[in-house]
Amino acid sequence: MSKTTLAIIAAASAGAGAAITATMYSLRSQSERKLETISTTTTTVSTSPSATSAPIPIPAKQIFTNPNQQAAQSGLSTSAPAALGLAPVDPSGLFEYGFPGPVADIATRQALISSFDRRLRNPHWVVEHITPASLAIRGGDRKHSVFLEDDGVPEKFRAKLKDYFRSGYDRGHQVPAADAKWSQTAMDETFFLTNMCPQVGEGFNRDYWAHFEDFCRGLTRRYPSVRIVTGPLYLPKRDPTDNKWYVRYEVIGNPPNVAVPTHFYKVIFAEDGTVGGNVAIGAFVLPNAPIPNEKPLTDFEVPVEAVERASGLEFATKLPAQRRKRLCADTTCALVIKEYADRQKAFAKPSGPSVSSAVAKR
Repeated sequence: MSKTTLAIIAAASAGAGAAITATMYSLRSQSERKLETISTTTTTVSTSPSATSAPIPIPAKQIFTNPNQQAAQSGLSTSAPAALGLAPVDPSGLFEYGFPGPVADIATRQALISSFDRRLRNPHWVVEHITPASLAIRGGDRKHSVFLEDDGVPEKFRAKLKDYFRSGYDRGHQVPAADAKWSQTAMDETFFLTNMCPQVGEGFNRDYWAHFEDFCRGLTRRYPSVRIVTGPLYLPKRDPTDNKWYVRYEVIGNPPNVAVPTHFYKVIFAEDGTVGGNVAIGAFVLPNAPIPNEKPLTDFEVPVEAVERASGLEFATKLPAQRRKRLCADTTCALVIKEYADRQKAFAKPSGPSVSSAVAKR
């Protein structure tokens, strides 16, 4: 990958991650001394009626116990807490009125699972699974699908269809519709806005990004099982006027509602199909900007750890190092260019309002 992208990701890690991590560990050490039991739900789940996938693990609830109550239960007096080293306050009492979050809205669909970021109105991540068999079935047609707001997300935190209207951005699938052709319902569910982010259309969503998605599908010719997690990033950029790093992104909608990511990532797990077998992993970070089709895909390859630092997420923590292989060392990471922009014109609907974001390519 380019030195510039590595510098951006490093800055995102150093500039924001260090302070946040230090704060988190500081708070964690305090909470471990004060909390007796860990158990508050910061995740909501919405499951499609027709979904058949297995339930996913949800973070446990947290029960915050007043430290003075702990002392009382142990038989210690609370009349002079300072003298006994007991806390004279109970911050956890606030949670009687509700837990502030953050909350991740988890949606389990037939062809994907997504985690939604209420603050930025974009997904944190969307997970999919493709196989040679799933891509061979033709049970769905995108001409019958429509973009939908996700009512599984509270209205005040929801991305809206009107946010994209005349925004200049496409409603960019994170899990492409073409990966869910095996069922009309599965394909329809890829059109929820919880599977979308604002993406630059010409040169990216309808071009390089589309070719990248096609590359992922092509991996099933070599690997019998391919799992992919996709999501947005908001990376810093150096300001030449003061040489400092800033995170700046547009927010679309009226009033402003949906953040426009600066970059997107994909982490690919290509499985060899055997129990306990090898997994070829590839991580890529692409800018949300026009990219020449001749640009090598390997220019955007990054270490998985770089995506983790930039996103605050973790991937493959349970996959032993001896089972891991580097995807681009195990197979050729190169795009096959197809003219999606010309193909989509043939499928354009003849009537309706002109919305640049209403055109998707897959």
